Amino acid sequence: MSTEQAVLLEKRGRALWITVNRPDKRNAINQAVIDGIRQGYEQAQADPRVRVIVLTGSGDKAFCAGADLRPGEGFVFDYAKPNADYADLMRLASNSTVPSIARVNGVCMAGGMGLLCMTDMAVAVDTVRFGLPEVKVGVFPMQVLSLLQRLVPQRVLREWCFTGEPFTADEALQAGLVNHLAPAAELDAKVEWLIDRLVDKSPTAIRRGKYALRAIEAMSFDQAIAYTETQIATLALTEDAKEGLAAFNEKRAPDWPGR
Repeated sequence: MSTEQAVLLEKRGRALWITVNRPDKRNAINQAVIDGIRQGYEQAQADPRVRVIVLTGSGDKAFCAGADLRPGEGFVFDYAKPNADYADLMRLASNSTVPSIARVNGVCMAGGMGLLCMTDMAVAVDTVRFGLPEVKVGVFPMQVLSLLQRLVPQRVLREWCFTGEPFTADEALQAGLVNHLAPAAELDAKVEWLIDRLVDKSPTAIRRGKYALRAIEAMSFDQAIAYTETQIATLALTEDAKEGLAAFNEKRAPDWPGR
């Protein structure tokens, strides 16, 4: 299956939609899916007109059920390579300065949880089932942990990983895995609502802010405060900051130059 078939890329206004397009395989991850999502992130990062990425799956059954476990498909490793392609995709997403939303339209399991966790925000159908069932096939959600451990409480994470049992959308919301739940018929409206709350804000502030959030993750307080005090001074020099302050004082909506 080609990248174009496995993943669909579509500009909708200021958003780039990345859709895993393997509904007959519950949108399972294979090499073409990884390549297609990577292409979407690279395209969004290179285009200043793109203000937000939406990552989702085709159909209404699955967001992503994890790796394609068929021989020769998703669960394949080249031990000569120091990096795994799936892990490199997570690195790319983590370093992107374009905010991203997961539109969780159906089942989200295993490697699909990694796709969910590599986005900045998530909106899910209120009946979705989530899970980390890797222990049921003799493995562990190793790469997913690198992102998931920063999102949910440790005791919750351990229960999910060690039992491999599915959990509900309400539990995902309570643990902080998703931002919002919506009935299936209202999912797109809720996603658009969140997009609208992003695209009218300063693109420069968001991109530089997202970069700063990533930079301070591993810093101590003293390191983080020293770094961020230089960043706010730099932001004040941007054209967006000047326009934002002018618009505030002139009591009008800002016209962001994005610089």
